[in-house]
Amino acid sequence: MKMTKRIVVAVVFVMVMGLGIGAEARAQESMAGARHAIGFADLMRMQRVSEARISPDGKWVAYTVAEADVEGNRFNRNIWMVAAGGGAAAQLTRSGKDTSPAWSPDGKMIAFISGRGGSGQIYLLSMEGGEARQLTHISTETDMVKWSPDGKTIAFTSAVYPDCVSRSAASLNNDDACNSARNEAREKSKVKAHVADGLLYRHWTSWKDGKREHLFVVAADGGAEPRDITAGANYDVPPDERSGPGDIAFSPDSREICFVAVTDKVEAISTNADLFTVPVAGGEAKRITTSAGFDGGPAYSPDGQWIAYRSQKTAGYESDLWRVMLYERKSGTHTQLAAKFDRSAEDLNWSADSKTIYFTAENETLSPVYALEARAGTEPKKIVGEGFNSGLEASKDGKTLVFTRSSLAAPAEVFAAGSDGSGVRQLTQHNAAVLATLEMNAAETFWFDGAGGTKVQAMMIRPPNFDAAKKYPVLVLLHGGPQTMWTNSWGYRWNEQVFSAPGYATLMINRRGSTGYGQKFTDEITGDWGGKAYEDVMKGVDAALAKYAFLDGTRMAAAGGSYGGYMADWIATHTGRFKAIISHAGVYDKVSMYATEELWFEEHDMQGTPWGNPEGYRKWAPVSFAGDLGKYKTPTLVIAGEMDYRVPYTQSLELFSALQRQEVPSRLIVFPDEGHWIMKPQNSRFWYGAFLGWLGKYLK
Repeated sequence: MKMTKRIVVAVVFVMVMGLGIGAEARAQESMAGARHAIGFADLMRMQRVSEARISPDGKWVAYTVAEADVEGNRFNRNIWMVAAGGGAAAQLTRSGKDTSPAWSPDGKMIAFISGRGGSGQIYLLSMEGGEARQLTHISTETDMVKWSPDGKTIAFTSAVYPDCVSRSAASLNNDDACNSARNEAREKSKVKAHVADGLLYRHWTSWKDGKREHLFVVAADGGAEPRDITAGANYDVPPDERSGPGDIAFSPDSREICFVAVTDKVEAISTNADLFTVPVAGGEAKRITTSAGFDGGPAYSPDGQWIAYRSQKTAGYESDLWRVMLYERKSGTHTQLAAKFDRSAEDLNWSADSKTIYFTAENETLSPVYALEARAGTEPKKIVGEGFNSGLEASKDGKTLVFTRSSLAAPAEVFAAGSDGSGVRQLTQHNAAVLATLEMNAAETFWFDGAGGTKVQAMMIRPPNFDAAKKYPVLVLLHGGPQTMWTNSWGYRWNEQVFSAPGYATLMINRRGSTGYGQKFTDEITGDWGGKAYEDVMKGVDAALAKYAFLDGTRMAAAGGSYGGYMADWIATHTGRFKAIISHAGVYDKVSMYATEELWFEEHDMQGTPWGNPEGYRKWAPVSFAGDLGKYKTPTLVIAGEMDYRVPYTQSLELFSALQRQEVPSRLIVFPDEGHWIMKPQNSRFWYGAFLGWLGKYLK
């Protein structure tokens, strides 16, 4: 791509600034005693890098940077660019409301979503210079931007009322005036009641209220109004809150779009998503997959013969193995690749010659990059083994891979490598200056024998300014999911370095049910929530105490969120070995947990409904052992978000009531404007203060 004067000036300016930052970082690093333990303020100073997108010619990477505005209680998000070969980064937008960069096929423009005008619309930024121009003006706003290979069309999604349908240009289309009127009437009405006639009626932090995400296309030159090519559909494209931009793809000839949708009548118990194709010009959508589980992540091969996708076989199970599949467009046949590969594939990308598929997969706290020959009988080859890599993209010329990478000691930055995995290089240094001032220790891993003698992996972070002669209190972190894992990657909601900073040794155990260790290991928590998983945690604590002489087993605390909060509640009712417990959005009463939105989750893991398997729901509910809260009397901090529809906050209220009635030292914190996680900067500051304050009080 040719660099214009405007872009050159911007890059040169940032190069000078970058040199200054680098010099500052080196100066700070060389100053004796200049480093300090990380605190919340340091966390908020960091720039959050995501959405790395490589240009068609493989020379540039556009990406998003979010910066915390603590006083404004929000995050400012802008689009940046960096050369794929290395060099200084340049900031392209400055509204603070810009995300989702997407390159035009000729590399001359970047489409992105911006809220600068008061609503989320698509804007186009020319690499030839000038200000970004607004492309869409749709009342229901936009999401998930994709550019067609011929550069003539942009696809996006928008939440609309399915019955707002009119006939336009002899074809069905969504009526924006109707949507606008409906939204305005709802906002002005003094009645704010939510009405539902079926499941799923709310999700994560929002009520559905009759809206559906639909797939639209718009002419890239702005010569025509957006067209809803799924008009009238009573389903979401792609499935709301369960998908991303990777679940929408253009065919190489730009005539067809493949998308993902759940069309089962009762969505709340279904993970049966299928792939559909629809003509860009308009027409009926055609279902091309029929597996019982979730089919997603479609990627057309450059030669147009195939659609690669990832697929789960098991109905109603969101954590089943993600298998790599090939759909031959001409014959309609489906073939599973890498049948022996026992890790879940993500971020499918094709090589330029349509012979290789690149992807990432979680593996034992890391996320390597793999290459897989696109033919039956082959197995993937690990080409980038180090690091936790995500958001993989391959350049159209097949020469470059781009991804973000982070660790427990460093936040995400943009990285690149050759298509064979060679030449891995860090492209951005947004947090170098902050990191140069911090004293942090990298995570170290160890294995131990868990329940039944099964090998279990754990990670340990030593506190800053570590002294082997001292004894340190232990913070045992309990991960959620339950089918996720502790990864060697950076996080902001639960930052392990901030937890370690006051002088705690932080222990993270990938107990039974964790991903990244094979599907059998993941499945072994089904119908056994407080069984082998709890035993793994306890054995992991014992193994750590035996391995590390600096751990003080008389001063330990346990903390977790979501299922991790469940495990915290389970610990509070089953042992008195911890001095303090923190339960965030924890599952306490399995029967009342049936108020969750994703019922497939409860019905799968509890192996039935509360009335169909009452014993299972009773057996694995901490509330069934509530009387033992008073027996152990472990001081417990209970935290929840009132807008949490995944684990309704009443779960935390129930726990707190039981603690208080039994005179257990306890505190309840409820955020009325937060959901499952505490996201707003000022709320986050309060959350971290309460978290560390509770530990400081009881781990003296």
